[in-house]
Amino acid sequence: MPDRLDLPDADVRLDRRWLAQDEADALFATLATTLPWENHPVRMFGRDHPAPRLSCWIGDASYRYSGLVRRPHPWTADLAALRDRLAGALGAPFNSVLANLYRDGRDAMGWHADDERELGPVIASISLGATRRFALRARAGSARLAIDLAHGSLLVMAGATQLHYRHALPRTQRPVGPRINLTFREVRETRGADR
Repeated sequence: MPDRLDLPDADVRLDRRWLAQDEADALFATLATTLPWENHPVRMFGRDHPAPRLSCWIGDASYRYSGLVRRPHPWTADLAALRDRLAGALGAPFNSVLANLYRDGRDAMGWHADDERELGPVIASISLGATRRFALRARAGSARLAIDLAHGSLLVMAGATQLHYRHALPRTQRPVGPRINLTFREVRETRGADR
């Protein structure tokens, strides 16, 4: 089990070397070239904008995000093996993974919480490629945490974390290479997700 980080009213855990270097290298190379990466629009202030990253939704369930229904691509053998390994290590089921490709430091993810009711209580996030800063901040109060997520690391957010905190992957001015983030979740399909 990854080490628990000191953050009030949250269950955030980090294993900086969950994947061995050679395994992480091979997985990054495979996923970067074989996943059907897409640039989904994101709705902000009533308008659609291209997301500042590429992504791919994989799994068993559709998912509504930013006003759009994402239909899953089928599991690859590598991602299914990771899903099963995570489920065994964390004692939590996962039926979907969101893969995000951050091409450079301009690609980012803004402040948000994964608190939709169709999402299960455990999110397991594997980082591959360039190290990037991941930040959490309390919705109320002043608690904050910034973590450098390195190649092969595993970050787990569970319990009431999404109720009390927002998180982001901010842009950076320093030169960084590409990064793939794999966020494993349990998604319960909601009515209307098949439309």
